[in-house]
Amino acid sequence: MEPVIILAGGLGTRLRGVIKDIPKPMAPVNGQPFLHYIFKYLEKYNVTDVILAVGYKYEPLKDFFGNRYGNITIQYSIEEEPLGTGGGIKKAYQLVNSNAFVLNGDTFFDIDLHALKAFYKTTVSDLALALKPLQNFDRYGTVELNTENRITAFIEKKPMAEGLINGGVYYAHKDLFTQLNLPEKFSLEKDLLEKYVGRLKINGCVFNDYFIDIGIPEDLERAQTEFKEKFE
Repeated sequence: MEPVIILAGGLGTRLRGVIKDIPKPMAPVNGQPFLHYIFKYLEKYNVTDVILAVGYKYEPLKDFFGNRYGNITIQYSIEEEPLGTGGGIKKAYQLVNSNAFVLNGDTFFDIDLHALKAFYKTTVSDLALALKPLQNFDRYGTVELNTENRITAFIEKKPMAEGLINGGVYYAHKDLFTQLNLPEKFSLEKDLLEKYVGRLKINGCVFNDYFIDIGIPEDLERAQTEFKEKFE
């Protein structure tokens, strides 16, 4: 299986009452860091190489996971200064030979990685995204999809009765980040997805699998209960 880049640099300002001065993926869930469960998920797909895109105060993360965790070898792509979500991914892709998955380190979306990779190939995508259908939400922007599974627009967050959200799992070739005239620091969402949606084949594959985002204390609390069943 191809390498997996995990964005693990965020400090989680909205979780300050729960965790202090550690990267969000280190937030504790039943005595283990949230990132531990992402590694358990990746092992199911025989992933053997992970690149952690990290920044300020990443040391607790490296102290815990080291250079190997279970069957997975870990490399660190360290940002000396914040590069944004896009800049962090672009830098991490320097450690990849060709294709790679990209995951957010503070969300867990239990999709079939093989299915996303197959979707990327059959739809001849420049970038494939895993999309999650949600009901009654206002925390996320939504995605418009045409009948050929091509994303036609990214809509800013607003109260929605239902819609498709970007689930934070991507698959792409490293050339995507080297061929575009992207700066060193940029936002994946604003400067790549939204800017190039009409020019690139950014395709979305819908998965109605389990999804959780620990960006707010309520959902970090919910993970304590739901992960007991999911990872027993």
